[in-house]
Amino acid sequence: MLKYKSRAVEMKKKKILAILPISIGGRLTMSSIIDGYRQNNCDVTVYDELFDNNLKQVLKKKYSQIIGYDFSGLKFKIDNNLEIPSANYFSDDIRSRASGVGEEWGKYIPYLEEKENYTFYWDKVLTEYENFKNIHYLPHFVNFDVYKDLEYKEPEFDIMFAGRLDTDYRLSFFEELVLKLPHLKIAWYAIGKHYEDALKRSKYPEIIGLCYQGFIDNEEDMAKAINNSKIVFNMNSQGISSLNYRTFQTVACKRLMISDFREELNLFDGMMPFYEDFSDLIFKIESYLEDKDAYNRVVEGCYEIAKQSHNSKCCTRYMLNTVR
Repeated sequence: MLKYKSRAVEMKKKKILAILPISIGGRLTMSSIIDGYRQNNCDVTVYDELFDNNLKQVLKKKYSQIIGYDFSGLKFKIDNNLEIPSANYFSDDIRSRASGVGEEWGKYIPYLEEKENYTFYWDKVLTEYENFKNIHYLPHFVNFDVYKDLEYKEPEFDIMFAGRLDTDYRLSFFEELVLKLPHLKIAWYAIGKHYEDALKRSKYPEIIGLCYQGFIDNEEDMAKAINNSKIVFNMNSQGISSLNYRTFQTVACKRLMISDFREELNLFDGMMPFYEDFSDLIFKIESYLEDKDAYNRVVEGCYEIAKQSHNSKCCTRYMLNTVR
């Protein structure tokens, strides 16, 4: 009887081919998606575009569906003539070179019209602009088994920012923040080439060098970095109404996120603080560092909301139930 049940469980498993893209943001996002499929009892084969060279072996297997970040999964499906449904999670603008295939993005858009290709879009307003047959709004989500409170007694940093300082606005904003808060310890994480670029453009290169803490390309180290800071602040750069992936990583780790204003802040029922301008960010950082009770109320409240509605298991279950 037990053996029969075990076989029955195995028969129900969907065989999923997941494409791990080259982009760092895509790799972190896809990791939570892959984890979610596995949490839903799927048999997941991962093809890593950055490191794997076993394409022929991967293509020998039969799959129920293929999943990918931005156009990576759809491109893999089309280029290799796979006749299986695709689930495509976008957290970049579909109609831009940021969507993972450079100038070729226009070539793959028509395939999103086909009935076996499903689009899951992280931005509510952008979703409403599109009219693909199978497009669905799905905000970011994370694996709460990875992103969690590691119970550090005292984080090393007061403030953390992760991402590019690739425009004059973002760079000067960050520099001014450090100059206005000299008594606080601030960490910045970014890929090496973005660090070198910021260093060359900065009016205060010593600030950039002091704050830069290296590059993070995996979930476990990102969770540690977030835990090692009291406050994470965001400058969302993609989409119109969306909150980026860092938002949900941070609240899952029970750290305070202060975001620039986005419509998706409504997902947190007004609990997540946002800043209207530079002065407002300074004020909120100092206020929440001083008022531990207010800090803990926000952190706990945002955590409970995210754990309920933005965890990898329930969100990928929605994707599984949608893709036919």
